[in-house]
Amino acid sequence: MSTNTTSSALTDSALGGRFTFPGTGLEVRRMGYGAMQLAGPGVFGPPKDRNAAIAVLREAVAVGVNHIDTSDFYGPHVTNQIIREALHPYPAGLVIVTKLGARRPPDGSWVPAQTPQDLITGVHDNLRNLGLDALDIVNFRSTGSIHSPAEGSIAEQVATLADLQRQGLVRHIGVSNVTPTQFAEAQTIAKIVCVQNHYNLVQRQDDALLDDLARQGIAYVPFFPLGGFTPLQSSILSTVAGRLGATPMQVALAWLLHRSPNLLLIPGTSSVAHLRENLAAAQLILSPAILAELDGIAVASGGAKH
Repeated sequence: MSTNTTSSALTDSALGGRFTFPGTGLEVRRMGYGAMQLAGPGVFGPPKDRNAAIAVLREAVAVGVNHIDTSDFYGPHVTNQIIREALHPYPAGLVIVTKLGARRPPDGSWVPAQTPQDLITGVHDNLRNLGLDALDIVNFRSTGSIHSPAEGSIAEQVATLADLQRQGLVRHIGVSNVTPTQFAEAQTIAKIVCVQNHYNLVQRQDDALLDDLARQGIAYVPFFPLGGFTPLQSSILSTVAGRLGATPMQVALAWLLHRSPNLLLIPGTSSVAHLRENLAAAQLILSPAILAELDGIAVASGGAKH
């Protein structure tokens, strides 16, 4: 594997400290990397600059990121193939987390893929395109809207993943876009090591679930930590960032790291410069007064508050 030799690895503290997924032996730094933006526009098709996408991955690993989040429906297949090209054979300690639950037909739409056969096919697609014999962690992404879950049993899907786990194709199981009821149901079927839901400085409906997971030592991985397709905008956030000499997005990421020790970040980017900017957020120190000020954003926006 070729890496950017001009980079030096950051310390654990510079990447938010460490977290071990429960019962797995998989230890990651809390600042990770989400690979969704490595695909083309709309997370569909190839990127405009494949070499730039490869450079971002290699830079992330070179500076010490060891948690990469991906899915074979990004592209589809494109993102995982780029990860393989950039990083295979994978360095020791790198944890690749993928997700199942959708497919991308030729028109670029997002179509649920949640039957047992869909999930089995998805696991094999991920294995083939990543060049792996087994997947570290697989999240089942439940249906609902792009931003929020909808109630309904996920027992069949989790049971399918548990069967694939017994076959040795999946090492550990997570769930995504789920309600607390669905998470509890999943726990009755398999050991769940992480939850990936929509959460950020403004969208805080999962505060109680996040705290419950922290008590159990289970990872909470927010998707759209910076607002996703609608980036976070707040005068309070901008004012705080100006005082700290940081960008608003860096402050939003730093707030998440301060929120709970089981919270893992996977901000995505297709730019090396933006990657470095995101990672630098872990070095921001937010005082109790600043944290209280930032907490007010959720109240002002009508979001739930811890």
